[in-house]
Amino acid sequence: MSAEPVKFAYWVPNVSGGLVTSRIEQRTDWGYDYNRELAVLAENNGFEYALTQVRYMAGYGAEFQHESTSFSLALLLATQRLKVIAAVHPGLWHPGVLAKLGATADHLSNGRFAVNVVSGWFKGEFTALGEPWLEHDERYRRSAEFIQALRQIWTEDHTELAGDFYRVRDFSLKPKPLNTPERPHPEIFQGGNSTAARAMAGRVSDWYFSNGKDFDGVVEQIADVAASAAQVGRRAPKFGLNGFLIARDTEAEARETLREIVANADREAVEGFGAAVKQAGQSAGDGKGMWQDSTFEDLVQYNDGFRTGLIGTPEQIAERIVAYKRLGVDLLLLGFLHYHEEVEYFGRRVLPLVRELEAQLPESEPQSVAVHA
Repeated sequence: MSAEPVKFAYWVPNVSGGLVTSRIEQRTDWGYDYNRELAVLAENNGFEYALTQVRYMAGYGAEFQHESTSFSLALLLATQRLKVIAAVHPGLWHPGVLAKLGATADHLSNGRFAVNVVSGWFKGEFTALGEPWLEHDERYRRSAEFIQALRQIWTEDHTELAGDFYRVRDFSLKPKPLNTPERPHPEIFQGGNSTAARAMAGRVSDWYFSNGKDFDGVVEQIADVAASAAQVGRRAPKFGLNGFLIARDTEAEARETLREIVANADREAVEGFGAAVKQAGQSAGDGKGMWQDSTFEDLVQYNDGFRTGLIGTPEQIAERIVAYKRLGVDLLLLGFLHYHEEVEYFGRRVLPLVRELEAQLPESEPQSVAVHA
């Protein structure tokens, strides 16, 4: 368990349709004006990070999308403290080009730029753009090489890399990103629940993002990623967990909101998304890719956010967040139904309770605390 307070990030709604694939009213907008106001609101209500989504084509309820890196830079320039994580796809980016963009964004934001390397599940985006669609484990091997190149370009001169996917010859980036006491280069996040993703995280990433999980799932993933890091003599990456948060004054209100979200689900879009992601996950070498055990209800929130169980009163949610922290979760990546109102409610009602409970934790506690869902 980290001695640092648990950190909070939010999914940037830069993609239309909100964070649930449902026809329920969502007072959330994908446009810039809404998101600029949201970013300022979030950094003033306890959020340290924001994650922009990456989609290139319409589908599964997301008809319109703003590109992630440019949108991230706009949010960085609109805020003072918020760190913004831009999601990017290896295969659609060259690491040297992204390194250049990232260095500029880092200077313009005084060291607040970060990236989330997404190995990809949406085959249609790659084939529509004329890019090859690699098999599951090869996509993660490419992502690992992408991160290797990115980190080297950001921290060294005269980068040389003759990889299976990328070639870099005597490339020196100037200026490099900021090197601060907090981090030597922009933080590198990655997601993915598969065996290949966990192994990759341990070898190369600064942060590992998990889809929504209960306590047992978190314990398993943290152990796997730590074991992978130990095999190569690295310190394990920090652990981020996805969750969709529904905080209401009563548990009954929160549960009713969840019921309404699922009852109004866009069935065609959810089932289409489920078919696409399960095909991608089943192609993993051992068949243990993301979303393999996700139910229809889980997929209504497309990163299994309901499974984390952050649904109830502020007191119930705060207790659950701190229970996750005791297991080794360093960051909660949150989605909301009505962002402006609920981010403010989180900062006013939930976050103070989290900090009170954290202050009561013992200074030293084994990470493998037995907690059951």
